[in-house]
Amino acid sequence: MNKSYHKEILHIALPSILSNITVPLLGLIDLTIAGHLGAASYIGAIAIGGTIFNMIYWIFAFLRMGTSGMTSQAYGADNKQEIQLLLYRSLATSTGIAILILLLQGPLLHLALSVMSPTEAVTDFASIYFRICVWGAPAVLGLYSLTGWFIGLQNAKYPLYVAIIQNLVNIAASLFFVFVWHMDVAGVALGTVIAQYCGLTLSLYYCHRMHRRLGLPYTFVPSSVFRKNAIRRFFSVNRDIFLRTLCLVCVTLYFTSAGSCQGEYILAANALLMQYFTLYSYFMDGFAFAGEALSGKCAGAEDYQALKKVIRNLFLWGCGVALTFTLFYMAGGKALMNLLTNEASVVATASDYLPWAVLIPFAGLSAFIWDGVFIGLTATRYMLLSMLGATLTFFSVYLSLFPIWQNHALWLAFLLYLFVRGLMQHLLYRNKILTLHPTN
Repeated sequence: MNKSYHKEILHIALPSILSNITVPLLGLIDLTIAGHLGAASYIGAIAIGGTIFNMIYWIFAFLRMGTSGMTSQAYGADNKQEIQLLLYRSLATSTGIAILILLLQGPLLHLALSVMSPTEAVTDFASIYFRICVWGAPAVLGLYSLTGWFIGLQNAKYPLYVAIIQNLVNIAASLFFVFVWHMDVAGVALGTVIAQYCGLTLSLYYCHRMHRRLGLPYTFVPSSVFRKNAIRRFFSVNRDIFLRTLCLVCVTLYFTSAGSCQGEYILAANALLMQYFTLYSYFMDGFAFAGEALSGKCAGAEDYQALKKVIRNLFLWGCGVALTFTLFYMAGGKALMNLLTNEASVVATASDYLPWAVLIPFAGLSAFIWDGVFIGLTATRYMLLSMLGATLTFFSVYLSLFPIWQNHALWLAFLLYLFVRGLMQHLLYRNKILTLHPTN
């Protein structure tokens, strides 16, 4: 029986890991092309534009997570009508948010540039990049909804195929517009937008295939889609995830800001070591996605014995990944630094804090797995509570210990932030969720 659970977990986790790895490629492609335009201001413009969109879209990641959790429950309950209605609700929400972003694009750009304060040349190019790329918002947010829906239906392959095609189109289109039509930054932005809409189009095609495979109805009845109780639950789940994401963004931004206040070498060293966390997260997020899909399916089917086994096996895989990364960072952490930068002074500074990076995998293990499980169970209120507790821990530890430990205090606070998230979710699962659904 365990072999079946392992197979189900890997069926979702492996394609999700590959999809996650492709995510930074879109920004990397744009940055690489900009790097061959002959001026540093082009690179700065793409970097700033990319940062703006990363922040905007990161905040609305609840569209994917909320859709995934609720869809997996409907799938487990074999409620085909609800599966379809959830897709409509999610797409309607993503469209509404995208329209809002388009309407507020001027103030958003002004606010972002005021905070970042780039040079005049970079500001001009970043504005061009932003005003073109912002029209990709409906595609990006629509893809969030569709990706969550696919994962909820236990299908992680479609999002992977979409990510691959999107990257290929982005490369081809951006190269054409930049080096054939000589559109510079505008060409890079236009190539990105075209790739995003190609990704959306392919996702809609896969959505049609999923309808045929599962025998889902296409009927759109507004009174059913916007049913009061269903809408209240939909927005309640997404509100909790949205607030949780805001806390996550605050910690991430403050971590960077706190490093910046300690000088450029500490800032660079922290950015370097944070790549260790990012790399690890690409893999662990794959198992979190598996947790969303499988725990939601178990909850929908009201099979809480199976849920218990799914969680146990998710933690087995998580421990394996964490151990692998820990050993890799212990043995090759210094070599990875030298691969990421050839600045000897930055490597020397980062080496002082490398032991903290080695602890990241096991400190964050539980948080990743429980995040996936809680999303699948739509236990988002408890997920938010754990994030609030972890955020409070982060700021309390850092502000208390910084006068003594300086940057070591920042890393300790970050690791405790990860650990407390997982610990609180574990306690909430045992003391709150299990009491509602005892498995004996």
